[in-house]
Amino acid sequence: MDQTPHSSDTTLPANGILRLSGLETRIVERIAPTLEDMGFELVRLSVLGHETPTVQVMADRSNGALITVDDCEQISHAVGAVLDVDDPIPGAWMLEVSSAGIDRPMTRPKDWERYAGHLVRLEMDVAIDGRKRFAGTVLGLRGQSALIRLDNGDEVLLPLLDMRKARLVLTDELIEASAALAEASEEGEEGKNGKKGRVPKLNPKKPGKKN
Repeated sequence: MDQTPHSSDTTLPANGILRLSGLETRIVERIAPTLEDMGFELVRLSVLGHETPTVQVMADRSNGALITVDDCEQISHAVGAVLDVDDPIPGAWMLEVSSAGIDRPMTRPKDWERYAGHLVRLEMDVAIDGRKRFAGTVLGLRGQSALIRLDNGDEVLLPLLDMRKARLVLTDELIEASAALAEASEEGEEGKNGKKGRVPKLNPKKPGKKN
């Protein structure tokens, strides 16, 4: 069952992160280059509250590996310095930095290629064939839509711009892939024998195996 995307011809955001407000977009434009220079990627950014808003930064390493507590501290200092200078938020504000986690939110178009073969649960703003909630195996990206295979074997295209939220499902394969990424990241930093750490594929051998 191949669905036709329901969203308009609106293009995906240039910064790569979906569903940002105007203020959040301005903050992303300011801090993303700094994070990239440090070897990190911005996964999600949210500004919550009004009187003293909290800027929530979710990040991981450029290869998709989870960040550490020390990484969070480095990111916090760097992002705080950028925002202090550019001052996009009037008045007082707070900053929270966290890892994306293993069962991370799918907030960027490239996530749907990187995590192909893994399970995802998602909710749409716009109903497709009378339903807004879907669960299945990620098959990749097709234009501006994510392609997933449902439990009954049907394949469905879900427009990213109509997607309210999406998150990976914690499975044995996802845990193993994340652990392999962390190991490769450590090997790359240590530079053992002068060789770069390998970057394993995230695609599981048996996609969709639940705990």
